[in-house]
Amino acid sequence: MASLPQRDRPWLMRTYSGHSTAKASNELYRTNLAKGQTGLSIAFDLPTQTGYDPDHVLARGEVGKVGVPVAHLGHMRTLLDGIPPGEMNTSMTINATAAWLLGLYVANAAEQGVDSTALRGTTQNDIVKEYLSRGTYIFPPHQSRRLIVDMFAFCNEHVPKWNPMNVCSYHLQEAGATPVQEIAYSLACAIGVLDAVQESGQVPAERMSDVVASVSFFVNAGIRFVEEIAKMRTFTKMWDRLTAERYGVTDPKARRFRYGVQVNSLGLTEAQPENNVQRIVLEALGVTMSRDARARSLQLPAWNEALGLPRPWDQQWSLRIQQVLALETDLLEYPDLFEGSHVMEALTSDLEDAAQAELDDVLALGGAFEAIDELKGRLVRSHTERMRRIESGDLTVIGVNAFTETAESPLAGDDSILKVDPAVQDEMINDVQAWRAARDQAEVDRALAELERVARTDENIMPATIDLARAGGTTGEWADRLREVFGEYRAPTGVAAAAGVAGGNDGLRALSERLRALDGGPPRFLVAKPGLDGHSNGAEQIAVAARDAGMEVIYQGIRLTPAQIAAAARDEDVDVVGLSILSGSHLELVPEVVRLLREARVTAPVVAGGIIPEDDRPKLLEDGVAAVFTPKDFELTRIITEIADLAVAARD
Repeated sequence: MASLPQRDRPWLMRTYSGHSTAKASNELYRTNLAKGQTGLSIAFDLPTQTGYDPDHVLARGEVGKVGVPVAHLGHMRTLLDGIPPGEMNTSMTINATAAWLLGLYVANAAEQGVDSTALRGTTQNDIVKEYLSRGTYIFPPHQSRRLIVDMFAFCNEHVPKWNPMNVCSYHLQEAGATPVQEIAYSLACAIGVLDAVQESGQVPAERMSDVVASVSFFVNAGIRFVEEIAKMRTFTKMWDRLTAERYGVTDPKARRFRYGVQVNSLGLTEAQPENNVQRIVLEALGVTMSRDARARSLQLPAWNEALGLPRPWDQQWSLRIQQVLALETDLLEYPDLFEGSHVMEALTSDLEDAAQAELDDVLALGGAFEAIDELKGRLVRSHTERMRRIESGDLTVIGVNAFTETAESPLAGDDSILKVDPAVQDEMINDVQAWRAARDQAEVDRALAELERVARTDENIMPATIDLARAGGTTGEWADRLREVFGEYRAPTGVAAAAGVAGGNDGLRALSERLRALDGGPPRFLVAKPGLDGHSNGAEQIAVAARDAGMEVIYQGIRLTPAQIAAAARDEDVDVVGLSILSGSHLELVPEVVRLLREARVTAPVVAGGIIPEDDRPKLLEDGVAAVFTPKDFELTRIITEIADLAVAARD
């Protein structure tokens, strides 16, 4: 095959990063840019994502853990110090508070004399997937959609190079979505927002084509990379057709499916983590091999993310994988490698038919925003089926349920992951309190009152948001004022919809028979997620398996304080408590829950699960935890049996 006269241009190369403080993150960004990274991808900590300041009770243990805390304009200044806003393409993984973070970004650029029309970048801003999988939502669906619509209208006029929304199927796959579900639910989300933009009347009909063109996507790439290639080709075909037929977009460039990727973190394993390197490489091929459906930006996780936060060297390794693929191989020199392939065309056609049927079904339910409960149940069922296949061995995961023998890794050790200094939390609490004390409080009060007034009307929220950012308001103040107007939301758990899927398994059925015969009935099991960590997939699967084993499960969803968990355990008279944390806050939150349980005279044993480094296990056991489970513990029957045995022993 003859080579092209000109190579395809490389995709934007990012690393998803941010931790501790704005100053530490700025140093990391500048280092990564010097190493050849070509775009910023900012990770925010959970308090910033969920609209709390560092000194809020729910922020305890979470400050600076999974991203950078940004509580006010001063933090945005520090975060981007030395990085010209008019020249950088910045991606911000932010959803519920996306309008606020964009307001801070615009206000910071204005301070430097950079007009908003020069800014280039993306806010993720996909709240549907937060309800379905990731959990960093604040407001109810329709109020959240109003904020997204306002951002589209504002950017269309004032920040035309900005992508106001990055429809995110990434976390849908993490939550168990099949390729068909990933395509259908993402397109349904985009339709829900674009229809609302049209209906709002804020954008003239002749500019809707620009609005459609400003929609980008953020996609997951799993290990079945042939299927992933077909998925991306299907996404490309369906988006082109949808934007032409539903929104009348005639310019092929405006109908282009523009997407960025982070490859699948769900498939990264704690066991034999060195295997994650080849997984990452193969998954990158799934979104780069097909030229006609190639990703335009790519960020790769680090090999050790199933263990904890990666170090700068680990992120450099992932960046080098991209650079070798783009700059050393001949991948970018040829036309689409799969054009005319009978296998790929058939696979793509089958996916398209199935995804269109699933999309039509979601739209018949009223759309993505109206069908949250149903879609959540479907995802939990899909994830349950996946976990049962891993446990039975039908789905092979090297190093986990096959080829588990291994030599000692030279990459292991106490310093194999980055650990955030606990002192960062106190530093940030002092920082935000000093910021509040030094500002013009009357000006902040005026800006907050204006924000509330606008929120109670159909005016665009962005000018009042930017005004509050300039006045010195904080993330928590912006979110709290809107909570007063919009209310808060508790998303469905999907657990009831998945209980009994595929009939459970023989081990769980046998355990159910044993537990039903107990004096006093089956154990009562409280599954809880303390703090702000919204990654609930593991907790949901434990809850589903426990129900299939005949246990009485109390699961109230995410984002609970230790005091709320202790009160629920007392009031429900539970036999065992299970705590799930993936954000790194386990050493702060788990012992606090244990302490409050014992103060409330709850003697039930406590088990903990999540991304917990091995050297943290002894500390948790010393603090009263009865058992610790991590991602390498994939056998749900064994886990539930151990938990049930603890509950029965405690009764006796």
